Amino acid sequence: MSTKTSERLRALVSMAMLCALAIAADFFLRIPNIGGFLTYEPKDVVLTIGGFIFGPIAGLVMSLIVCFVEMITISDSGLIGFLMNFLASGVFIGVSTAIYSRKKSLSRAIAGLIAGSFSMLAIMLLWNYIITPLYTGLPREAVLGLFLPLLIPFNLLKAALNSALILFLYKGVVTALRKSKLIPTRESYDSGNKKANTVLIVCVSALLTVTFILVMLIFAGIISL
Repeated sequence: MSTKTSERLRALVSMAMLCALAIAADFFLRIPNIGGFLTYEPKDVVLTIGGFIFGPIAGLVMSLIVCFVEMITISDSGLIGFLMNFLASGVFIGVSTAIYSRKKSLSRAIAGLIAGSFSMLAIMLLWNYIITPLYTGLPREAVLGLFLPLLIPFNLLKAALNSALILFLYKGVVTALRKSKLIPTRESYDSGNKKANTVLIVCVSALLTVTFILVMLIFAGIISL
């Protein structure tokens, strides 16, 4: 077996382990029914660490897998819940890891987590405004009324807690994986990863743009959902 093939196999094993840990965290550490329909899940801590190690695309793939497993096991919100779950995790993980991966340092990790937190907040506020009335029956005026007392504090506290846990646990997880020889002793970063990060940032920007346009069209009464 070639060195590259062996490294890829070890990376896949590591990512599978991280997915399993994220799913276990969701099963045993989740806090449901916050404000009636919100749930705190610590999976983003594990998945973002995975994205820091293996890159943003790997982080998004792991997030998609974990969100799907959650949908078919412990979630009762179906495809809508899956969409909201993946949007929140994907934006947070994607933005955080894309920024960190361009130059791996503590300051870049903190900058990435801050940017990921506020990107997730923006996306979740806008998509809660769009989606929540569809499955709760609340009018959109009532959803707007939940922004300050519930949705903004919840998403900021969730992001802050997850970010603190990521910074606290990252070095220990990397050290354990290196001692197990599941990842190289030195992390490499090539131009292919830079291109993937650029594509990811463009996609997130496009998602934010489309979301803002959709919300404005709803406000204007041009479309109704």
